[in-house]
Amino acid sequence: MTMNYELATAIPQQQHDTIIYSPFKKKLKKSPLNFSLPPIKPGVISTAKVVVPRVNDKLLSEVEVYPNPITDQINMKYYLSRNSSVTIKMVDVLGNNVQTLFSQRLEPGEQVLNRTVSAKLNKGFYFIRVVAGTESVIKRISIL
Repeated sequence: MTMNYELATAIPQQQHDTIIYSPFKKKLKKSPLNFSLPPIKPGVISTAKVVVPRVNDKLLSEVEVYPNPITDQINMKYYLSRNSSVTIKMVDVLGNNVQTLFSQRLEPGEQVLNRTVSAKLNKGFYFIRVVAGTESVIKRISIL
């Protein structure tokens, strides 16, 4: 190999990293544990969509009972977000079922219920339990 001395002196000398190549492979020490890990496989990408229910994705909402206190008729308004079976019961303070006001499967949307209250009921506090699917809402009412 020949080199022109003038050209070599004009270019500043650059330092290069040194690479050491060893033709001998190091032998790995054998592990005292008698197991081996399975081979690594590439991950699989799924295109399936997972639906996670949101906090505000309620089946039953906007439950209103009016007038309160009740004298002779109970009026209710509530909203269903999807098809569901709905049961509305009147229970006393101890949780005993006094009267079933409604039990039926309904379509989604705003629902209105008007029922007369039995004259046999004593004056006092009662609860209206509205159950739609797995959700329930309880409202307190008083009867005069």
